[in-house]
Amino acid sequence: MKQYRVAILGASGAVGQEMMKILAERKFPVGELHLLASARSAGKVVSWQGQNIALEEATDAAFSGMDIVLGAAENDIAERFAPAIVRSGAVFVDNSSAFRLDPNVPLVVPEINAGDVKLHHGIISNPNCSTIITLTAINALRKLSPIRDMVVSTYQAVSGAGGPIELQNEVDALRAGKSYAPKVFAHQIAYNVIPQIGGEQCDGYTSEEMKLQNEGRKILHLPDMNVSCTCVRVPVVRSHSISAAVHFVHHISVDEARAAIAAAPGCRLVDDLDALQYPMPLDTSDQDLVFVGRIRPDLTDPNGLCLWCCGDQVRKGAATNCVQIAELLIQNA
Repeated sequence: MKQYRVAILGASGAVGQEMMKILAERKFPVGELHLLASARSAGKVVSWQGQNIALEEATDAAFSGMDIVLGAAENDIAERFAPAIVRSGAVFVDNSSAFRLDPNVPLVVPEINAGDVKLHHGIISNPNCSTIITLTAINALRKLSPIRDMVVSTYQAVSGAGGPIELQNEVDALRAGKSYAPKVFAHQIAYNVIPQIGGEQCDGYTSEEMKLQNEGRKILHLPDMNVSCTCVRVPVVRSHSISAAVHFVHHISVDEARAAIAAAPGCRLVDDLDALQYPMPLDTSDQDLVFVGRIRPDLTDPNGLCLWCCGDQVRKGAATNCVQIAELLIQNA
């Protein structure tokens, strides 16, 4: 099998480290792995597949000779290095939001729109984590009937940006009768929920809330689909949960929906209310399937269904989806 020269931009962060883990798990044909980070991280040595690999400073020259670059850095870093990556001849699979809505950049969930990978011009974007989890859960249903619109609430874990540490520090402080000033979130997250993720973007909706509509339209090829979304930060360490009311052009029965989701790639049906079986963050963490359950009729719309889904936002919502896109690239090479 051909071996590929792969770089990870932002390799010192949580998503970059998860990408390393998933490349090994999925036996991606890596001939050379280059781990790129900031100047302050350069020189640190990490172990991967029995090798000791030193982190390198991300520079324009660092991408020379690479075949695929997996992006795990913030928007400004992605935008800074994207031209150099494309000039080098590599394909940039970017997890940031910098290029997601660029009409010349495919936005891909492999279980949904794998064919869009072929449309790239050197950059492929990875969607928002909640978008990936939600659309993976409902993709099988749109094959039964076109989707009209959705009403969605996300319950997003604190992983990333030091969120788990802040949650633990707050719990420890409260148990000790002490105070702890939030540093990562605007308010205390322990024993609380915060109904804002992102800044205001449109008519009171936050930037995070608009992603599901804007990215969903592009991924599903439904330019007129409307989505009302509320994004909530919850005191859960890992795995996002989503409640979705999906409204279709035609009626879909609950039994039809369950059968379709049970057979859908990337999904696991977990839906037995009497047996107390439904998707939960603890069960979906550190794996790649989206668990789907609580499927029931929408009492406000005869052509609607309600469901609940959970998925690991660090893996399927970010790192794994990027590696899956890279797999599509080499399959189409």
